Amino acid sequence: MEPKPPDVSADANPLRALSLDTLRQRTSMKWRTYPADVLPLWVAEMDVPLAAPVARAIADAVALGDTGYPAGTAYARALADFARERWGWHGLAVERTAIVPDVMLGIVEVLKLVTRPGDPVVVNCPVYPPFYQFLTHMDRRVVEAPLGAGLRIDFDVLEAAFRDAAAGGGRGAYLLCSPHNPTGTVHSAEELAAVAALAAEYGVRVVADEIHAPVVALDATFVPYLSVPGAERGFSLMSASKAWNLAGLKAALAVAGPEAAGDLARMPEEVSHGPSHVGVLAHTAALRDGGDWLDAVRAGLDENRRLLARLLAERLPAVRYRPASGTFLAWLDCRPIGLGDNPAAFFLERGRVALSPGPDFGTGGAGHVRLNLATSPEVLTEAVGRMADALD
Repeated sequence: MEPKPPDVSADANPLRALSLDTLRQRTSMKWRTYPADVLPLWVAEMDVPLAAPVARAIADAVALGDTGYPAGTAYARALADFARERWGWHGLAVERTAIVPDVMLGIVEVLKLVTRPGDPVVVNCPVYPPFYQFLTHMDRRVVEAPLGAGLRIDFDVLEAAFRDAAAGGGRGAYLLCSPHNPTGTVHSAEELAAVAALAAEYGVRVVADEIHAPVVALDATFVPYLSVPGAERGFSLMSASKAWNLAGLKAALAVAGPEAAGDLARMPEEVSHGPSHVGVLAHTAALRDGGDWLDAVRAGLDENRRLLARLLAERLPAVRYRPASGTFLAWLDCRPIGLGDNPAAFFLERGRVALSPGPDFGTGGAGHVRLNLATSPEVLTEAVGRMADALD
């Protein structure tokens, strides 16, 4: 079955639905970390209303008092159907899934299954900061394999990192971010197959963080890691969290390749107690019935990528930005404007715009900022204007 083409005509752009005054009534991290005069374009929350099917699922659960412990495989079945319809992938077997509290905690639990304390875990920096935080906390050794030209995987560098990971008899793993955060790179099928081949050669276990998988440009194609040849010993962590703005409703799925099923079966039963039952219901509804809403968001993000490129060309032409095909994040190279290693601190203090500091993303992050595109064109325009004015 070929992946289903998007139909974006069903919904208006959700990114235009909420006013800034309405958004400032929210009490989540994005809107309560900084003072009210700051425009928050940092943490990965979207400025959108809930998709109607998700809101109905939550309301129905509350009306029933259906707020107990999670049970069943509805979430996994919904994800399998979504993967088949969207990505043409028929290989997501419900019996090779396990429900986990969220993607990062799921990554931790999977890595506990296939590595030991002190073992190396390879990451492609610059990369999502919690990779460093969680790996260090669980006593794994982080091995950096910096991205190469075009912010894509450098396979010579990756092979050297795998060789390092395999040295000394350790059980190495590779924590693959796909699509990549913060760069928005969407890995190709050929790249992922090359990853699998290298991993097999060096005995490295691949654990793919695919939380941003549904959020790609309308003309882009996401390829699940476990769908490529040679990935049978790998794992994927997936969730509806990012695509439908459900970070506060905790639930995710660990998915094992055919040759990793035995490892996944060793996951402790108590891990399944961590997800929210209401979260599971919300994520299931999103995957089953939230496709039109998602495609409207994707169309809005495409517009915002073009808008950001135009705004930067007009107001901050020295800042380097390459519109990416995945995530709702933009990676801005501010080194040409000479703001030091952490331009985010300057833009916060002088422009009252909150961005994610580049150094938090590891090697290659200095002089960069990450900007969250999932907002209205008006807020995005105001933010870039403030950033430009701060330099005057």
